[in-house]
Amino acid sequence: MACERVNVLGVGISVLNLRTALAAMAEAIQTRRKGYICVTGVHGVMEAQDDVNFKDILNQAFLCTPDGMPMVWAGKMKGHREMSRVYGPDLMLEVCAESEKSGWRHFFYGGGEGVAEELAAKLRTRFPKLQVVGTFTPPFRALNPDEEKALQAQVAQTKPDILWVGLSTPKQERFMVGYLPKLEVTLMAGVGAAFDFHSGRVKQAPRWMQRSGLEWFYRLCSEPRRLAKRYFRNNPLFILKFSAQTLGLKRYPMSQPRL
Repeated sequence: MACERVNVLGVGISVLNLRTALAAMAEAIQTRRKGYICVTGVHGVMEAQDDVNFKDILNQAFLCTPDGMPMVWAGKMKGHREMSRVYGPDLMLEVCAESEKSGWRHFFYGGGEGVAEELAAKLRTRFPKLQVVGTFTPPFRALNPDEEKALQAQVAQTKPDILWVGLSTPKQERFMVGYLPKLEVTLMAGVGAAFDFHSGRVKQAPRWMQRSGLEWFYRLCSEPRRLAKRYFRNNPLFILKFSAQTLGLKRYPMSQPRL
């Protein structure tokens, strides 16, 4: 199922809404088409500006969903009226709801100590028929050979359809590229803070702030020490660069496959 993309500073953002993203994932699982899903907003696009390899990772994703409202606005400016936000936490809930009917099997990788287990418990309560077949809490470093073998063995034994990755960007995207060929799973989806949100560790922004593109401000107020540098650098630079792209003052070609 080919998905059209919108060029946002050289990153191809998939023209999607929650319904079409779910349909694409269903087709991939049915046909066993392996792939990884990146949920991408301003942070991911700006990370890609200084790292061509990371840009390639986003552009070669099975889906690169419009996780932030600026991605949606960029799509609508190109005439894609049906495009809407495919936010990682919302996508996870939509897929879990569909899984009660389809029987898709889920594995949660990431988060701090105990987060993946708490997430699984909360989602099982919300979706009683959900099949969560495994969790894995990684260390705050690359897996060593023994840890990698343990993960491979656990995934091979539990046979999930979707492996959800709850790490930060760009760490989760690099993990998916490196481990998709090594793990017996069809889809991997990097959803970052969804682990903390749905486990109850972190409170989400109100819906009106999410819809108006102000979620970044809510998160900044909640975690100023961790996020201030990211937002105060990335947001103004994104506006400047995207304005230049929109006005035709600068071109941002999508990178060619290098992986």
